[in-house]
Amino acid sequence: MILLQCNQISKSFGVEPILTNIKLDIQTGERVALVGRNGAGKSTLLKIIAGQLSYDSGQVMMPKGIELGYLAQNTGLESSLSIWEEMLTVFAPLQKMEKQLRNMELQMSDPEFIENNARYEKLLKEYDQLQVTFKDKGGYQYEADIRGVLAGMNFGDFDYDTKISTLSGGQKTRLALAKLLLTKPDLLILDEPTNHLDIATLTWLEQYLVGYQGAILIVSHDRYFLDKIVTVVVEISRTKSTKFTGNYSNYLDEKAKRYELEMKQYEKQQDEVAKLEDFVQRNIARASTTKRAQSRRKQLEKMTLLDRPAGSEKSATFSFTIDRQSGKEVIRASDLHVSYDNQDIFKQLDLAVDREESVALIGPNGAGKSTLLKALMKDVPIQDGIIRFGSNVSIGYYDQEQANLKSNKSVLQELWDEHTLLPEKEIRTVLGNFLFSGDDVSKPVSTLSGGEKARLALAKLMMKKANLLILDEPTNHLDLDAKEILENALIDYPGTLLFVSHDRYFLNRIATRMAELENGQITNYLGDYDYYVEKKNEMEQREFLAQQEKEASNPSSQSASGTGSQADKRSYEQEKEAKKAERQRQRRIEEIETTIESLEKELAQKEEDLCDPAIYSDHEKAQTLQTEIDERKEQMDSLMEEWEELQD
Repeated sequence: MILLQCNQISKSFGVEPILTNIKLDIQTGERVALVGRNGAGKSTLLKIIAGQLSYDSGQVMMPKGIELGYLAQNTGLESSLSIWEEMLTVFAPLQKMEKQLRNMELQMSDPEFIENNARYEKLLKEYDQLQVTFKDKGGYQYEADIRGVLAGMNFGDFDYDTKISTLSGGQKTRLALAKLLLTKPDLLILDEPTNHLDIATLTWLEQYLVGYQGAILIVSHDRYFLDKIVTVVVEISRTKSTKFTGNYSNYLDEKAKRYELEMKQYEKQQDEVAKLEDFVQRNIARASTTKRAQSRRKQLEKMTLLDRPAGSEKSATFSFTIDRQSGKEVIRASDLHVSYDNQDIFKQLDLAVDREESVALIGPNGAGKSTLLKALMKDVPIQDGIIRFGSNVSIGYYDQEQANLKSNKSVLQELWDEHTLLPEKEIRTVLGNFLFSGDDVSKPVSTLSGGEKARLALAKLMMKKANLLILDEPTNHLDLDAKEILENALIDYPGTLLFVSHDRYFLNRIATRMAELENGQITNYLGDYDYYVEKKNEMEQREFLAQQEKEASNPSSQSASGTGSQADKRSYEQEKEAKKAERQRQRRIEEIETTIESLEKELAQKEEDLCDPAIYSDHEKAQTLQTEIDERKEQMDSLMEEWEELQD
C-alpha cells in the first residue's frame, strides 16, 4: 500500500529554485533516506510533506486515516508537565478506556444491578468488547512501553517526576523523539534524529527502528545509522530527486555505476554525432554524395541528444599538514580532578597520548568528554592533577560549539586576521577550497549556517599546521560528502589526533585507539569502533557467565530484585541471539544435505538417461541433457562449499 506520493513537487525561495519536479513514493514498511548536500532542500521537502510549508506546484497525496509523525531538526519538547505526565498524554484514549472498564466493573459488582439479567448481560457484552479493544491497542502494556522507550533514550536513571522545563536543550530533544516513537504513526518522519544522542542511545534507536511496524522517512548524516536502517535512498541534488534501492553503501556503489554507464552512452553518442556532422560537411556540396549527406542530416535532426551526465557537485578540498613533528610523548595527564557546581565530573583521571596516535574519546553523554578536552585546553579550571604536553607540541583545537565564531567580521577578515602576512589571494584560495567563493567571503561570520561555520573553523584549523589536533565532534553540521573529505584529510594527517565523536563510521575510519570515559575513569581499547564493540560484548558475556556460575554455586546470593543488571540483560539477549543463530545454522545444514541428496538422485537418473541410445544418438537431446548434468554438478559443488563453511 502506498502511504505517501509526491508528484512533481516544486518550491522556490524568491527567484532561487530549491526543489524542481520532485517525485517520492513510500510504501508500507519502507525505510527511506533522503540524502544530499547541506542546503539541497531535504528539510524543506520534509516540512512540505508534514504540511508545515507550502509548495509552488505538484501534489502531496496520502490515503485517508494515515497517521503521520514528524520530528524537525533539533526540536525540543516544551511542556510544564513532568516527564511521566507528558509521556502519558500519548495514551490519553487508553486511559479513558481504562476508566470506563473500572466503572463497568463497579457496576457489575453491584448486587442490585446483577439481579437485572437483561441489563447485566448487555453490560457484560459491552465490557468484553471494550476489554478486547483495550488489550489490542496495548492497554495492558503502555506503561511498560513508556519505561522501555525512556530507558532507551537515556532517561532510565531519571526521576520521572522531573519537570520538563528544567531539562537541557539536548534532553528536551531526546524527549521529543521518545514521545514521537510512543505515538507509533503509520509514517514516521525524522530530520536528523541522531543529534544529541550518544553511541549507546544511537544503538538502541537503530534496533527500535529496524523493528518498527510503520514506514520511515529519514534525513541523517550518520552513515553507519543509514546502513543499518534504510532500504531505499532518495538523493536530492541540483533541485531534482533520484531514487536508489538499498542502503547508503549500496547507493554510493549504484550511483558510481550509473554515472559510468551514462558517461559511456553520452560519449558514444557524441562520437556518432561528430562522424555524422563530418560526413555532412564533407559531402553536402558534392552532386554525387549530396543525397546521402542530406539523409545523414535528417538522421542528426531526429536524434535526441543526451545531456552530459552531471558529476558530483563541487566538494571542499583540503589537507592537514604540520610545520614540524613533536616528541614521542604528546600528552601526559595524571590524577585530573574537575568538578562543576560542586559535583565531580571526574577524579584521579589519567590520559596518555603518543606521537601519531589517533585516539577517540568515547562514552555516554554527560561523562565529561568535552570537559576533558576543555581542561587540556585550559578552557575550564582543574581542581587537582597535572597536564603536561611533550616537546615541540603545537595544538589545533576544534570546538563543537564553535564558540569563537560569533564575530561580526567577514569570512575573509576572520581568516586573514590570523595570517596577516599572507596575500589576500592566498586567503581567498584557501576559502575557495572550503567552498567560500564570490560574495560568500563577505558574509558576516555571525550569519553563517552551522555547516558554513564548521567549514570556516576547519579552514582556520588547517592554516595552523599544528602537530596535535584536539577535535570535539568535528563531523557535527557537516554533510555526508564533507565528512568523507574530512576523513580522508585526517587519515593522511602526519600528526597526532585526540577527538570526541559519536559518528561510528568516522570512528572506524580514523581511530587507532578507543578511550572510553565512564564513571570518571578511562578504559583503553587498541583498535577501531568495531573492535571496541566486540571486546565490550566479550567482557559482558564473561561477566554474565561468571555471575551464572556464582549463582549456581551459591543460590542464596541471588539479587533480591531478581531483575539483574543492565549488562546481564544485554548478555542474555546476546546469548539468545547466539542460540538463534546456531539453530539457523543447523537448519541450513539439514536443508543443504536434503538438497544434495535430491540432486545426487537426479544426477544419477540423468547420467543413466544419457546412456540411452535413443538420446545419445540425438545430438540436440544429448547436448541439452549434458548441460543439465553440468548445471547440477555446479550446484552441488556450491552447496558442498557452503556445507563445509557451516561445519567449520
